[in-house]
Amino acid sequence: MPVNDTVSTTSAAAASPVDGPLATVAIVISLAVAVWALVAAVRHRPPDRIQFIGLAVLEVALLALTVTALVALGGGDRPGEPGAFFGYLATLVCLPPLAWVLARMEPTRWGSGIVCAICLVTPVVALRLQQTWEALGG
Repeated sequence: MPVNDTVSTTSAAAASPVDGPLATVAIVISLAVAVWALVAAVRHRPPDRIQFIGLAVLEVALLALTVTALVALGGGDRPGEPGAFFGYLATLVCLPPLAWVLARMEPTRWGSGIVCAICLVTPVVALRLQQTWEALGG
């Protein structure tokens, strides 16, 4: 019987709505914007249009990931740690707008540094979101 429990948990983890191509795309976009912003900061450049467009594209990808998770919840799937899951989900969706606002407030190289930092935090939060979905209830 424990073998069946292990198999069902493994298949449930594999069917996670927050772990797939959409999450991978969001993480790659975030890291690409982070690299671009880092280059701009090192070159003493303020945030440019490409950084802001990248943040907008990242936000669209994260909103699509959020909708996917909410549809799965509506379909009866449940995260392993619901409280942490919703906290990470809310944080994840708020990060690109936060970077946008702070970078607009700081139109110097430090604005690019802010975009870089927040875009480096975003993949970490996305990974934690995946972990809280796949966590086994304790």
